[in-house]
Amino acid sequence: MRSMKWKRKVLAAWMVVMSAVWFYGPTMAVAQVVPGTGYKLSETGDDFEKEDWEFVPNWPKASQNLNGDTQHPLGEVNNGRWYESAYRGAPDIVRRVPTPAGGIPGSKGSLLLQTKFPGIPNMITRQQQQDDFLCNVNGIVGALPVSLTPSVVARVKIPEWKEFEQRTGSSFGFRADCEGTMTKSGSKDGLFGKKMFSRTVQDAYWPGFFIQYNCKATGQYDRDSAIILIRSDEMGRDLFGPTITEPGWWTLGMTFSPDGRVHYYASPGVDRLTQQDYITSQSPYGARTQHMTTFFFNVVTMDDGRTWSTPWVVDDPEVYVLHRPAVQQQ
Repeated sequence: MRSMKWKRKVLAAWMVVMSAVWFYGPTMAVAQVVPGTGYKLSETGDDFEKEDWEFVPNWPKASQNLNGDTQHPLGEVNNGRWYESAYRGAPDIVRRVPTPAGGIPGSKGSLLLQTKFPGIPNMITRQQQQDDFLCNVNGIVGALPVSLTPSVVARVKIPEWKEFEQRTGSSFGFRADCEGTMTKSGSKDGLFGKKMFSRTVQDAYWPGFFIQYNCKATGQYDRDSAIILIRSDEMGRDLFGPTITEPGWWTLGMTFSPDGRVHYYASPGVDRLTQQDYITSQSPYGARTQHMTTFFFNVVTMDDGRTWSTPWVVDDPEVYVLHRPAVQQQ
């Protein structure tokens, strides 16, 4: 009799859990897989501790996004872990530097990213442009299916306000290259006029974080500050994340869960992320993620031929999976 009562209690508890998951959706069960949980893929990412770390740029840089020119061969780092984007090109300065104060205890090396000539080589667009710097995740361990619950983490040094490019707008990005399914809509001519249609397609998209500087000198704000923007909601719109009121180190992270959603975390400092650092869970652009291919950093600036971008320093970007066995080195 006691055994039957115990079984009924277990069954009742299970029904409560399953009802909650059905009502709130699968995110309830997976949203709190904090970035950095599980097994670290030490084959990829970087700690920038080796003094001979060097990026070979192979100028001119790529500008496929503007004029269709990939400018092969692409720049790459001598450890094989990083390479220039064939889509936009790498920043003008990609250099190992001493870790700024307040960074990871014991860290001696970090990565400096800064640019002056984004866009098309030898041409000034006088528009906001950005350069990309990609981690070679796919080439080393392969694309990571969301069944492994992959996550990425990076530490980012927010510069002193006087070091920022003095404009209000996005300055830095930490993003992932993902593949997933999404619904695309459109119209086509038919016998009785235009006919609307929608179809499910597999496509690439790039969720992540942007850091926007709110510049007091422009007269728009009463003090200098920054804000973390989340890219994106289901409609492709950026969301407002935490406000940054003081320069210093921040830790950013994303988890890609088996339900196809992206979960965003951020925290001041360089400690490991926790559940308290959770910001939001989204299906960016309405996509259901299938693979995380890689991650990368953006450096954004006005392409005026005179102004250097804000100097951005990052340290210990890492890749984790919740389940290690299926990951094999390529």
